[in-house]
Amino acid sequence: MPNDSLAQKILTLADDSFILGHRNSEWAGHAPILEEDIAFANLALDELGHAHLWYELYQELTGVEPDRVVFFRDANEWRNTQFVELPKGDWAFSMTRQYLFDLYENVLLEKLVNSTNERVRGIATKIRAEEIYHLRHTSNWVKRLGLGTDESHARMQNALNELWASALQLFVPLENETELIDANIFPDLKTLRDEWQDKTVSHLSASGLIVPRVLEPRAISRAQHTEHLAELLNDMSSVARLEKFGVEW
Repeated sequence: MPNDSLAQKILTLADDSFILGHRNSEWAGHAPILEEDIAFANLALDELGHAHLWYELYQELTGVEPDRVVFFRDANEWRNTQFVELPKGDWAFSMTRQYLFDLYENVLLEKLVNSTNERVRGIATKIRAEEIYHLRHTSNWVKRLGLGTDESHARMQNALNELWASALQLFVPLENETELIDANIFPDLKTLRDEWQDKTVSHLSASGLIVPRVLEPRAISRAQHTEHLAELLNDMSSVARLEKFGVEW
């Protein structure tokens, strides 16, 4: 199995988790209640930690250190979906996005724990327990807000309408992904999308929300980004780029 196909796939997992974790961290000190301020901050840290595990595997495959990957790439070199790079919006937007992502990760990790690649299998097994907790947490919030006040319901529906097409990009395969599927390293994303959609539609409907009738993702290529990613990366990497990479303090 060529390492470059696996490396590119691993990079997408790392980039999605890292950028979403960074977006969620923007809620620290601003969540609607103190308990959730702590809970959502911990969830953001989990996403960043999961990204680091995937970046470590990426380093094993390519030799590129995680710090260089994170702080010294331009926006057009990142391979996250547009879904995770969008600004945090209001609480309904961030919670809806995290719920959709958590369910995606849960259906993916359920398959990856049986991957034929030992390192992929090990990482998936390690982070799956935390992702199960994430999904339990965010699914409760979705129902709480969807079935809450008229305003909370309207905000949730607006968030879902805005996010759905972007979320579908999570299931767009990479160019050489068939190699990974044939080797039973990664599952077929078309199958994962069906499972994800069945579960999301069921829970969202039970939460009083209507799933948009959108079948195509907003973006196909992971090389296509919004202007929001460049802005985020400038803020995130400004300190690191003040010094030449590799300088030890």
